[in-house]
Amino acid sequence: MSPTVSATTPGAVLWAPRPTQIQPTRLAAYMRWLAAERGLRFDSYDALWRWSVDELKSFWQSIWDFFDVQATGSCEPVLGLSTMPGAQWYPNAKLNYAEHVFRCASDERPALVARSEDTGTHEVSWAQLKRDTGALAAHLRTLGVGPGDRVASYMPNRPETVVAFLACASIGAIWSSSAPDMGATVVLDRFRQIEPKVLLAVDSYSYNGKIHDRRELVDELLLELPSVRHVIHVAGPICRAASHRPPAWRDRLSWQDSVVADAELQFERMPFDHPLWIVYSSGTTGLPKAIVHSHGGIVLTHLKTLALQHDLRLGDRLLFLGGTGWIVWNLQLGALLTGASIVLYDGNPAWPDNAALWRFIDEQQVTLFGCGAAYLINCMKDGLRPRDLVGLESLRSINSTGSPLPIDAYRWVYDAVKPDLWLASISGGTDIASGFVACAPTLPVNAGEIQCRELGVSAYAFNDEGQTVIDEVGELVITQPMPSMPIYFWNDPDNRRYSESYFEMFPGLWRQGDWIRFTTRGTSVIYGRSDSTINRYGIRMGTAEIYRVVEELPELRDSLVVDLEYLDHPSFMPLFVVLAPGCVLDEALKRRITQQIRSKASARHVPNEIYEVEEIPRTLTGKKMEVPIRKLLLGASPEKVTNPDAMSNPRSIGFFVRLAEELKTQLAH
Repeated sequence: MSPTVSATTPGAVLWAPRPTQIQPTRLAAYMRWLAAERGLRFDSYDALWRWSVDELKSFWQSIWDFFDVQATGSCEPVLGLSTMPGAQWYPNAKLNYAEHVFRCASDERPALVARSEDTGTHEVSWAQLKRDTGALAAHLRTLGVGPGDRVASYMPNRPETVVAFLACASIGAIWSSSAPDMGATVVLDRFRQIEPKVLLAVDSYSYNGKIHDRRELVDELLLELPSVRHVIHVAGPICRAASHRPPAWRDRLSWQDSVVADAELQFERMPFDHPLWIVYSSGTTGLPKAIVHSHGGIVLTHLKTLALQHDLRLGDRLLFLGGTGWIVWNLQLGALLTGASIVLYDGNPAWPDNAALWRFIDEQQVTLFGCGAAYLINCMKDGLRPRDLVGLESLRSINSTGSPLPIDAYRWVYDAVKPDLWLASISGGTDIASGFVACAPTLPVNAGEIQCRELGVSAYAFNDEGQTVIDEVGELVITQPMPSMPIYFWNDPDNRRYSESYFEMFPGLWRQGDWIRFTTRGTSVIYGRSDSTINRYGIRMGTAEIYRVVEELPELRDSLVVDLEYLDHPSFMPLFVVLAPGCVLDEALKRRITQQIRSKASARHVPNEIYEVEEIPRTLTGKKMEVPIRKLLLGASPEKVTNPDAMSNPRSIGFFVRLAEELKTQLAH
């Protein structure tokens, strides 16, 4: 068992930037620019945020001007139509995402640092990135790919994937990506919707020291995707071996042949709202939403988010742990817009041992490290102390996302990783490719809390009556448009699914589906998805509140809770726990768990039963599958509520299928 982490009072200040740390931040530079160029002075971040949402058009034009966005046409109007959905940003301007990336090209630093389990680590210079991007873009044009055509990728987190995306963006083609650890069904659920003209695919990849063959799976994809005219094959570990021939895929072209000819990289400036990429919701309980973001919306938002909120500077190095099917991969690409380098980590962060990633972060002088909260929690539960192993002198900040970060994990970071560190819990997502509530380098870090609303994001908590509330839990609602909101969903011609997804509860206002509380200090706490909120005996509680207190116990590695409200039967709330190695779920531990919930969360939310499971079902991006498990235990058939190919651990569902049958039998009697 790992040692117990010292208790910390919720909201306690764990770190605050010194004046010497604030002065060189890009947010401070932006505020100085506002004073000099606009005559606007703000005495706090909160005052700046209020101006950014009260004067929405002036704010976004200031971002355009501060970062010197390059475009053809006029910046007027900034916001032609402000309704949601349907807002029209910069309708008279044309620009290109890739053009803004290559403005940052430099001989002084690499564009990419790439590490994979089977090939080791190497750097890609800006010159090499530009050369390969130009070559591939020219080749795609010869294949008939032009503006609006879809190019799909079934590739891991490696330089060729970045090159392919930038080549697509440069010519106005629409990019879409699935990770090679996704099964055929989940990939086809995505790519069938968009009918790609070209597919980029790898034959194999390495993870956790093992090689995973994807040759037959790609054959299956090609059989079901008649729109694909060409497949560009990128060699993985199997086909890099001299004894293996290339796969016999139909219409196969090799990567080497696709980038062999030098060609000048050209940029097609597209309308601001021209599609840049299509990303997808999890798809665990139905056909995933095909979410379309625009060139202009992403350029503006990623400059604001990554430079001002996350403080990426020229020469910084960003490593965001995540596969190519998770929106954090798209977000990390935005670091190239800021002049930072991105560090691609392809493989298991705990291979060959659980300190491997921390050694790599130190070796590569990573300045900003991003990951899912689960990774930090696992390191904590393993009793890992990175600061005892490596210096981490360059590491300035850590971002945590995917799920709420518990207070004991905050304390662990400052105790076991680095005491002088900016730890930022952030919440946004695939829907907007950025954050709603996130971080600012000028603010303190409070235990268990997210630092602030992002600039230009009019985020509030709404109660059931549709009123804004402070220090009270409510629905996360966005009251004004943002440039990176989806321009539409693919294959949703009447915008019906788009409207139902965000605007049904509060017409004209975006409901994100998270349960949140804003404090008087402007910080916030996420309490989980509002559709998985537990209402016991008239008291509502987010599942994240229960996880926070339960997972403080060193005997527990993970947990999941659902509330089952059967017709004509009292509420039944089971808690599922994953134990630390060597621990036993005996009556004594059950009493400790229930007392922990009773004393630190709510006496009314003590579970009716506690079950030990080997794993908690999770999506491919690591989110706990609360709603699907609840529906399954209430009697829904497994095939209607879960898609194994959309899960990171599909075998975990077996326990819950068996339990559902047991509960059904009990109710029948």
